[in-house]
Amino acid sequence: MNKRTVVVGGGLAGLSVAARLAKAGHDVTLLEKAPKLGGRAVTIPLKGFDFNFGAHAIYSRDSSYIRKLEKELQLNIGWVDFDPKKARYDLGHEMTEMPATLEGLFKTKVLPKGAVKARFAIEIVKTVCLLERGEEGVSIGEWLRRSGKHQQVQDLMLTLASSNFFTQEPERIPSTVFFKYYQRLFRTSKAVSYIAGGWGSLVSELERVIVENGSKVVTKAKIERVLFEQGRVVGVETSEGLFTGDEFVFAVPPKELAKIFEGTTLAASISPYLLHKPNNVLVYDIGLSKRIETPYTYIYDKQARVFMTDISAYTPCTPEGGQLIQAVAYLKSEEVGDREHAAIRKEAIERLFDKHLAGWREQLAAKRYTERAAAQEIKVEDDQQLMPVQFHACANAYFAGDWVQGVGQLSELSFSSGYEVGERILRKGNSGIVLLSRAV
Repeated sequence: MNKRTVVVGGGLAGLSVAARLAKAGHDVTLLEKAPKLGGRAVTIPLKGFDFNFGAHAIYSRDSSYIRKLEKELQLNIGWVDFDPKKARYDLGHEMTEMPATLEGLFKTKVLPKGAVKARFAIEIVKTVCLLERGEEGVSIGEWLRRSGKHQQVQDLMLTLASSNFFTQEPERIPSTVFFKYYQRLFRTSKAVSYIAGGWGSLVSELERVIVENGSKVVTKAKIERVLFEQGRVVGVETSEGLFTGDEFVFAVPPKELAKIFEGTTLAASISPYLLHKPNNVLVYDIGLSKRIETPYTYIYDKQARVFMTDISAYTPCTPEGGQLIQAVAYLKSEEVGDREHAAIRKEAIERLFDKHLAGWREQLAAKRYTERAAAQEIKVEDDQQLMPVQFHACANAYFAGDWVQGVGQLSELSFSSGYEVGERILRKGNSGIVLLSRAV
């Protein structure tokens, strides 16, 4: 008889696992607690605008795991590559090119002309050639201070990290993680790409693969607890009944895992990850009834550490003639949940709108404001560690998501950890698959 596998989680990681296994001929049943699939990767229609819960941007697309999934599963994804020539750093007193390319590095005023720019270019070469790797147990801030590199070179390296890791505390990123990330990013020819149609179009494509390959999707199925026998998972109880299996994949965050694994063999293994902080940001998106022309599609306020992106310049997401702007403010861990600080950050974003989108208040047709949106379930800083794909305490349980060890950051962790889970299951041979999920 074919082995049966239960996968818990219908976000990007769970969908990726389910789609790969369905495409490989496995029998997959996808059960989702929420009415819709996607987890945090959702597109929300509002007054004719398609708001994405978070930036639907993919970093290093040409080497990303979503690119592997696209080829293997024959996904229909419309890619629109970010144009660095239309990106600027706002230095307060003037605008300057974003140093995302060699041309941008040559023109930018973030660094002075001459020797300092040459030094930064050398740092890029050293990173790509693996001559810089960081040091275990040392943050990138501390590593840079020890290195004695030019102060402006240090500042720019941390500024780049702030943008790519969505953090206001880039100096706390482990130095080894920092260099592994930029070894990939500095090699890419597709630094940032957007998904035409937003997260919703990708979620729909993964669901299509599942269904077209003979598997089914059931929504509003709430998981209640995990059943163990002799150190192995044997089933999960849900609002739709009991589902048993031989192999189990869990693509839900640590806090939910703690609830469903309470009193089981894996409870002790999961508990350390409950203490880790998520990476939260403040999101303020606006839909305008009439497009306000601007020469730039991306502006980063270097001092305030907030950015705005003209999403509608890259993907259709508005009523005819409209415009959708997404703005994000990076937060320090101690600032999360502070309503007074949130108001200050919101004002900083509105000042950025006022400066670069003259008359936006008169054209405002819809907006979405969130004081604490999770960019990543476990923030990569200091000694916080991502969960492993498997624990030794239970051989038939696997884990995937942006809180699990993998390649890259943000959504790339979901794709890469999910891909590794799929590899491990596929190596065990054919099995029947059941996928369950949670509400966001």
